[in-house]
Amino acid sequence: MTVSGSSLYYPKNPAHRVVVLLPCFNEASAIEGVIKDFQNAIPDATVYVYDNNSTDDTVMIAGRAGAIVRSEPFQGKGNVVRRMFADIDADLYVLADGDGTYAAQDAPRMIKCLLENDLDMVTGVRKEMEQEAYRLGHRFGNQALTQTVSFLFGRPVKDMLSGYRIFSRRFAKSFPALSAGFEIETELTVHALEMRMKTGDIETPYGARTAGTQSKLRTYQDGIRIARVILKLLKEEKPALLFGVVGLLLIFLSLCFGLPVVMEFIRTGLVPRLPTALLATGLMVLAFLTLALGLILESVSHSRREMRRLHYLAYPAPGISSALSQNSSVTRDKSLT
Repeated sequence: MTVSGSSLYYPKNPAHRVVVLLPCFNEASAIEGVIKDFQNAIPDATVYVYDNNSTDDTVMIAGRAGAIVRSEPFQGKGNVVRRMFADIDADLYVLADGDGTYAAQDAPRMIKCLLENDLDMVTGVRKEMEQEAYRLGHRFGNQALTQTVSFLFGRPVKDMLSGYRIFSRRFAKSFPALSAGFEIETELTVHALEMRMKTGDIETPYGARTAGTQSKLRTYQDGIRIARVILKLLKEEKPALLFGVVGLLLIFLSLCFGLPVVMEFIRTGLVPRLPTALLATGLMVLAFLTLALGLILESVSHSRREMRRLHYLAYPAPGISSALSQNSSVTRDKSLT
């Protein structure tokens, strides 16, 4: 769903614990401004900066700006996000980058969208404000990969690689986070699609990086890695589709090689091209083994999906969790009086 609106305020509730998560690697020039922007936009939120082996003054500057600074020794954004979700307990998670490219002032509007519509994830769909912010290769790669995932998983996705997102607690705590690098955004999107979570999109300005900072994105290398992640996730989440396509292709090749041999045998009673006949037979056997493997893996994937779903359902929706917290606090107060 796409939600629009101009309100910068969300229904504040003391029961909601809101955290801002900023993964950082050598962002000394930008991190202070990013922290201040989020502190001004969401005064009741706690800002966490997770340093990923920076060699500059990121840690010192972030601590001086009022953020809680922690570290993740394993290099890569995926490793940082995994550590963040594992270590921090909150009701709402605001994930952004520490380079100053995302608009912190839109965070309240995104939170409001999540709470009022009982969503599990709201994605900040990037609206390019400067030509330098979004290189041509990144734009093309994002569109190609977004359309691929939309087709494979049957639901439209607007900006699969956006790093600006709001999550519910049950999303964060049911997300396995297996990726190591920038392909983590692909995994976040696919997790929401596969779990059939309610999600929303809000357009947000996407500007150029703060002067003095350098992008860690590598257009072609990251594109190849993300394509590999999509293939891996397809194997894990929809093995029947993947192995079914491969099996049908093998059947087609087997028929292409084998039919002329069979027709010649019917006509003459001879098999003059024995190697071709063996190849066709081998391809057909391999095709049925592939189809059988796809069915077996589909059953395994279904069981894994059920387990993730049960873990997801163990946590209430954000609005419900706040109501439960309020009721428990009222009950506790009454018992004390």
